[in-house]
Amino acid sequence: MAAAPWYNVVCRKPRGCFAPSCVSLKSIAIGERTPMKIAAMVARLLLGLIFLVFGLNAFLHFIPMGPMPSGPAAQFVGALAQSHYMPIVAVIQIVTSLLLLVNRYVPLALVLLGPVIVNIFFFHLLMEPSGLPLGILVVVLWCVVAIYHRQAFSGIFVQRA
Repeated sequence: MAAAPWYNVVCRKPRGCFAPSCVSLKSIAIGERTPMKIAAMVARLLLGLIFLVFGLNAFLHFIPMGPMPSGPAAQFVGALAQSHYMPIVAVIQIVTSLLLLVNRYVPLALVLLGPVIVNIFFFHLLMEPSGLPLGILVVVLWCVVAIYHRQAFSGIFVQRA
């Protein structure tokens, strides 16, 4: 049997696997776009734009605020505002969105955005359901980008170190 060319990657998964480890080096070298690569790029750019807009909005106030929520949501937002926690979250959103948009340190950006996204999702799920669709969209976009960059997170899931 003839040796495979240098650019082929051995993959034991079914044909059509688009995992980064299964894409041949030839396709990467010639810039071939696989469906997962395109989906991850679109998700990364959308995630970056969403967090850039909302992070800048915390300082520039170009999106009009709706009425203040009531009940536990008002107490939660009030505590975040009084503790000056929101500007810190906004800076994290802006910095990580820029990392996502320029495609540098994407795994670091995902790790920093993870807790922000969890808080956004559960705030809207449990206290203010009007923003839940955007929260779900952000979770899905984050998951698509994280799945594409899953190799960077492989060390986290080691059972014993």
